[in-house]
Amino acid sequence: MGMIGSTIGALFGPAQQGLTKTIEVFRENSEAGAARDAEKARAALEQFAAEFTRERPGMFDRLMDGLNRVPRPAMALGTIGLFAAAMIDPVWFAARMQGIAVVPEPLWWLLGVIVSFYFGARYQVKGQEFKRSLIVASAAETVVAQQKKEQVATAPASAPEANPALAEWKQSSHVG
Repeated sequence: MGMIGSTIGALFGPAQQGLTKTIEVFRENSEAGAARDAEKARAALEQFAAEFTRERPGMFDRLMDGLNRVPRPAMALGTIGLFAAAMIDPVWFAARMQGIAVVPEPLWWLLGVIVSFYFGARYQVKGQEFKRSLIVASAAETVVAQQKKEQVATAPASAPEANPALAEWKQSSHVG
């Protein structure tokens, strides 16, 4: 870089500063960009480190942090427990599931809102996208099934489908 800088300095002299600024309009100064990126990374690391070095005021914060870590593992272990209960005592499990089936829909919506606020709006958005994709797939499946029925109904039953490639192969190989 020193040789190039010396050459440009010798060629353009005092106009070098203007030329450099004009070029930097179209192309970022790599050295300055690297310095900005390094400063940004340093600031991010300092902020991250500061999160873990601060003192916690007391027992209450530790208790709240512990409680915030409970729901996800509890839900996962509870789901596994449901599978185990279904295998151990299917009659007991069926009775519980019948009870869940009669829970009113507004109560399910309320539970959904609580879980959505706890885990974030992403849970609800992904669930709605999944339902929408099921509806779209179901509609597409219905359309395809209907088209298949129409094709079967309109196709002659005794005549095989014409296949030009197969006919040409038969002619070229003298098979039947």
